[in-house]
Amino acid sequence: MLNLNNVMIGSEEPKALRDFYAKVLGEPSWEEGGFVGWQAGSGNLMIGAHSEVKGRNEMPGRFILNFETPDVQGEFERIKGSGAMVVREPYQPGEGASDMWLATFEDPDGNYFQLASPMPAQQT
Repeated sequence: MLNLNNVMIGSEEPKALRDFYAKVLGEPSWEEGGFVGWQAGSGNLMIGAHSEVKGRNEMPGRFILNFETPDVQGEFERIKGSGAMVVREPYQPGEGASDMWLATFEDPDGNYFQLASPMPAQQT
C-alpha cells in the first residue's frame, strides 16, 4: 500500500503563499532553497516556485486540501479572522444527521482548502 506523505503547491509567488499558510498552520517546520514546508498531522505541505505555474488557479475545485480538526467552527473563525477568503462557511454535507462538518477557503493563488471534521475510524 502507498502512503501519501507530501503535497506540494507550486506557485509563481511562493513567498505570498508561505506568509498565508503561516497564518493558517503556524510557522513552517522547515525552509530551504526557496521551498518551505509544514508538518500537518502525518503528512507535509510544501510550497515552492514552479516554472510551469503562472497566475491564479483557474480550477480551484479540482484539487482541494483538507485539514482535519475536531473544532471546524472555531478554526473557521480563527482563519477567517486572519483575512482568508471564505468560499463556504461551515456546513454539514450530505443528507440526514451527521457529525461531519466542512468549511472552504481560498488561498492567495486561488487554491481551495477545507477544514473537515475527523473521519470515523474504519472497521477492518
